[in-house]
Amino acid sequence: MAEPYKWGESWANGTSAMRKVDPVKHEQKRGEILQAALSCFVRNGFHGASTTDICAAAKISPGHLYHYFPSKEAMIEALMQRGLSRAASQLEAILASPDVIEALLNEIENTSIHRPEAQVLSTEGLAEACRNPDFARLVHEHARAMRAMLVEFLTRAQRRGDIDPGLDPEATANILLAIVDGARALPIRNPGVDIRQNTAHLKIMLTRFLKPRAAESLPDALASD
Repeated sequence: MAEPYKWGESWANGTSAMRKVDPVKHEQKRGEILQAALSCFVRNGFHGASTTDICAAAKISPGHLYHYFPSKEAMIEALMQRGLSRAASQLEAILASPDVIEALLNEIENTSIHRPEAQVLSTEGLAEACRNPDFARLVHEHARAMRAMLVEFLTRAQRRGDIDPGLDPEATANILLAIVDGARALPIRNPGVDIRQNTAHLKIMLTRFLKPRAAESLPDALASD
């Protein structure tokens, strides 16, 4: 029987032979492996998903897997980095939209409430962080990076007059992250929840929270001038 995988441990035995690598194909294969790993993490959890599960989903041997990722931890870190890169691109796109608050709310809705895999991974990740100090380190680093991006986003939006300048960007970023976690947990806590109604209420709450006070106190027609 094979030894169980230990967190942070490389699953490579020995040194691989030097070989030429096509960077495009290498990156494409990495992406396929990460997608396979993601499906395993959603199905079995970060702790429960084994190397064997991931190799089977990716249709790759354990030895071949080492050429792309030295450990399960490395794959989780890569998935987190991929998520941060996508978030950075989305925040830039939101800043370029005519209504920053509406675009931000749509992004929160699409990436939280209507994505079952995000709901599972968010809850699973927080639970694993409570049990595993090494995993907690990854979660803390990811949250720190995400918070920094949100602080920059909020500061830029405030300078443009799109978001209430009286809000502290750091505190607001923390609240937005907590709301995202809560939105993802909502269908898990209450499978029969009216998603449309609750999403509408969430948007009202966040609009009132983020909108500049002067604009909030005026009728819509005047506030848009």
